[in-house]
Amino acid sequence: MKIHVHHATKYYYDNPGAHLVQRLYLTPQDNQSQTVLDWTIDAPGIENGLRYVDAFGNIAHLTTPSSDLTEVTVVATGTVMTTDTAGVAGHDIGSVPIPAYLASTPATEANEAIRELARSKEHLSGIEQLHALSAAVLDKVAYVIGATNEHTTAADAVRDGEGVCQDHAHVFISAARLLGLPARYVSGYMVVGENELAEANHAWAEAHVADLGWVGFDVSNQVSPDERYVRVATGMDVDGATPAKGVRRGLSTGAERMDVEVLVERVAEQ
Repeated sequence: MKIHVHHATKYYYDNPGAHLVQRLYLTPQDNQSQTVLDWTIDAPGIENGLRYVDAFGNIAHLTTPSSDLTEVTVVATGTVMTTDTAGVAGHDIGSVPIPAYLASTPATEANEAIRELARSKEHLSGIEQLHALSAAVLDKVAYVIGATNEHTTAADAVRDGEGVCQDHAHVFISAARLLGLPARYVSGYMVVGENELAEANHAWAEAHVADLGWVGFDVSNQVSPDERYVRVATGMDVDGATPAKGVRRGLSTGAERMDVEVLVERVAEQ
């Protein structure tokens, strides 16, 4: 499938005069399920910024927009050709050892409810166990838009019984790690409908399976990623794979807000 992505993020600040540094994870890479045909990022300061590949194998940009701005717009746009690999992402170029993905993080720290969720799938194994875990997570945490925010943890989502794709990924990762299965967070995009705007980018989880490598599980949609998905960045949790993250310091004070617009659509192939 040929997919076009337009991802615009706009930041608004009450006052200028602050020093702003942004880290962008907005660049997909070629892998066995996708080929990047074209991709550009338009952001203040990116022409003089730093581009590097981090330990997880993600392409990152570090930018420093002018300090006198009250609005900052970051736009990633491009086209990717995808194929259905039944969610198998395989082995990637990251230098993080696989056992490191068993470690807990603040966002994925388990509570008793998650430990019980993991115990309920101990009698299963392999791909069957992971699909059963995915279904159990959705049963425990209903998909409710706006129910959570970027600071919500896996334990919070299970306690409240509702969340979005970020929360589903965190709960799945937390439980998988308890089962001794290395797991990680994935950010990217998904075709949801013809000319349909999404509220944000999409997220899912990957677990490491012997012989197969990394295999994806989209709890929110109860599928393994297929040709509708574009994979961008991975991390231990959302903090390590979020598309844009910034630090603002200096004399400026006042409120700030952010608007995100994401359009992911299938392109007719000639």
